[in-house]
Amino acid sequence: MSRSNDPGHFFQTDAALSTSARKAQKSSNKKGNPVKLASKILDVAVDPLDGDAVYVAEAAGTVKRVSVEGEGKRILATYTGPEAPLACVAVSPKTDGKGATIYAGSWDKTIWTWDAATKTPGHRFRAHADFVKALLLVSLQGTPLLISGSADATIIIWDAASGVKLHTLKGHTRGVLDLALDTATYDPAGGEVVFFSAGSDREIRRWVVTPTSAREDKAEGYPMLPHETSVDALVFDSDGDLWSASADKTVKCLSRSRAWEEDTSLEHPDYARDVVVDEVGGWIVTACRDEEVRVWERGSGKLHHVFEGHFEEVTALVLLGDSAW
Repeated sequence: MSRSNDPGHFFQTDAALSTSARKAQKSSNKKGNPVKLASKILDVAVDPLDGDAVYVAEAAGTVKRVSVEGEGKRILATYTGPEAPLACVAVSPKTDGKGATIYAGSWDKTIWTWDAATKTPGHRFRAHADFVKALLLVSLQGTPLLISGSADATIIIWDAASGVKLHTLKGHTRGVLDLALDTATYDPAGGEVVFFSAGSDREIRRWVVTPTSAREDKAEGYPMLPHETSVDALVFDSDGDLWSASADKTVKCLSRSRAWEEDTSLEHPDYARDVVVDEVGGWIVTACRDEEVRVWERGSGKLHHVFEGHFEEVTALVLLGDSAW
């Protein structure tokens, strides 16, 4: 029996056909100087050594270093090995005296690493029981730490240089979707690191790591429940306030000085996927499942502009210099 992968050979609703036609037409636009990749982009991280480049985690199981400027060669390097989608990526400028190291969390339950310059694979971190969804790199008294969050609802603290597992944290009842360093309290030479986690259980939790221990902050007010459903992204601004993006179609600012009370809520027509804060321009930039990127006035919360160009959901944002990409 012959088989076909041609979508025209299968029954589709009028709405599905209309959506396919719209996306096909939209895919040819050149807004934002696009770089076309072979598969869905699941995460983006800034190259810490080159402000004009980013690292992209793909559903095809590769990490690519991509130039966001110019018209010439845009894909600068490709890092291979995984056979499953890569959900998150983080880059350390230096680890244990070496050059830049790339870390990528995979659907195969492991964290892959590469030497950024040589593209040689390094340690492979194994301990999670499900997809690795979020990564965070920090330094604690000179020791580089990698923090990973997984769909198995756990957070693991690793020695980033050796790949040794140091601590496992439990608290979320469903998958961990994002991790954010509390930059207002962070001192690499200090005695502790504080970070927050967001999950598909709609909770935001606070954690404290010291050279000898790791624990959840269970003080009054934690975990935080500002959203109605999954929290996809977290980021702190320069005032120490916490911004969160959620599948409840909102991006919210939670005020540190008012015990994380909601200060601002930015309404979206579909799931809010990511948020970044432009401290210089005074803008909040958000990514949405409706294929659009929105720019909001930070002070008033007023919508300033909507960028159109993507023809699938916008999954991640990063800030390069004074602008978001």
